[in-house]
Amino acid sequence: MMGALGRSAVVLLALGVFLLGQADGRAESSSPPVVSRCVLDGMVDAGSSAYLVDCVRRAQEAGHHALLIRLDTPGGELESTRDIVRAFLGSQVPVLVWVGPSGARAGSAGVFITLASHLASMAPGTNIGAAHPVVGLSGQDPEQAGGKEMARKIENDAVAFVEAIARQRGRNVEWAISAVRQSESVPAEKALALHVIEHVAPTQEAFLEWANGRSVTVADTPITLRTAQAQLVDLEPSFSQRVLHVLAQPSVVYLLFMLAGLGIALEVTHPGLFAPGLIGVVCLVLALLASAALPVRTGAIVLLLLGVSLLVAELFVTSGLLGAAGLLLLVLGGVFLVDRFDAGWFVDKPLHLSLSTVLPTALFVAGASVFLAFRAAQARRMPQQAGDAGLVGEQGHVLETVSPSGGAVFVHGERWAAVSSLPIPSGAHVVVRRVEGLTLFVDEVRS
Repeated sequence: MMGALGRSAVVLLALGVFLLGQADGRAESSSPPVVSRCVLDGMVDAGSSAYLVDCVRRAQEAGHHALLIRLDTPGGELESTRDIVRAFLGSQVPVLVWVGPSGARAGSAGVFITLASHLASMAPGTNIGAAHPVVGLSGQDPEQAGGKEMARKIENDAVAFVEAIARQRGRNVEWAISAVRQSESVPAEKALALHVIEHVAPTQEAFLEWANGRSVTVADTPITLRTAQAQLVDLEPSFSQRVLHVLAQPSVVYLLFMLAGLGIALEVTHPGLFAPGLIGVVCLVLALLASAALPVRTGAIVLLLLGVSLLVAELFVTSGLLGAAGLLLLVLGGVFLVDRFDAGWFVDKPLHLSLSTVLPTALFVAGASVFLAFRAAQARRMPQQAGDAGLVGEQGHVLETVSPSGGAVFVHGERWAAVSSLPIPSGAHVVVRRVEGLTLFVDEVRS
């Protein structure tokens, strides 16, 4: 009897555990899935690359069901693109890319990023493609800038890169290669027909609804997506990532160098102000930080710093030659700031620093330096207004009769001991001729 009761208890306990597990499963399945969302809007650079790589990490650590990337980019730097692709291909969470809204594009570097996703969708009115390598400064074909061999090397490297991504994700390898070799670009509907993407969706929510229940392979493991009615959690870039993204522009780097030079020049000519010097140092640090995220020539930075130094020297020499040489070096440093041919760069919208930015900025800095030099020269020609020498020529009146043996006068708001070669009565007006220690040598001013 007791054995039968024991077996019944075990069966009831097992049934209870089973029903509890089923209830937990239903509760879990009824809870809305959580999908991380990040936005790539603008150039692909060191800042945006660090942001997207961090998005993958944060989505994995949070255990979210997927990571959604809203993409709109004209292209960007190849090494930063490689970092993003590497993170997508090695992600432990499904990565979904939606090119949108309408009017957006996945240009140049955006092709690689889109192909590296587990599932890709585009909004109607968007396009993808035009991934042929160009030179950063002028937008030239690599063959025009570096010769046939260098052009072939860059192109073949880019082709191998895009082909490997397309094969791993099972997308149209032939089109991916043509996007690099022939700069082919297609709209969303044609990209779908060519199996470049998997879906055309007008909104992110529609894309997530379509993706729900589909299977993708993540880290060699098939995963069924749960994205219907997902709760979107926006992952914002950090402050340093935002700053780096803003600074990674040639014109910003050049302006920072110019502001640094002008601030330091003001501090040198007006010591004690502190604010111009502090601003100059901060701008110099930011310029050096931003230059690390761009294909910047070290020689160009040296030219800029030397040009600023010559302008500062002009403030003391006022010869005109140093100022003209400094202006020339500022222009040359700006023109050559971005490397004209760097095999590590791959952009659709060429990174460059145009003369329309360089010349006005250099002229403004040079003009400000000339103005400071002129004011400094004027100040050197003016009589000293402070200290003992500043009292010479000042007028006052006699407080106590002044004679060769002494007396007292009131000059410059102060009482002074005074002597004179001739006696001067009290109340008379006097002028200071020289100062020795705390004694003024004065003469009477006759009306």
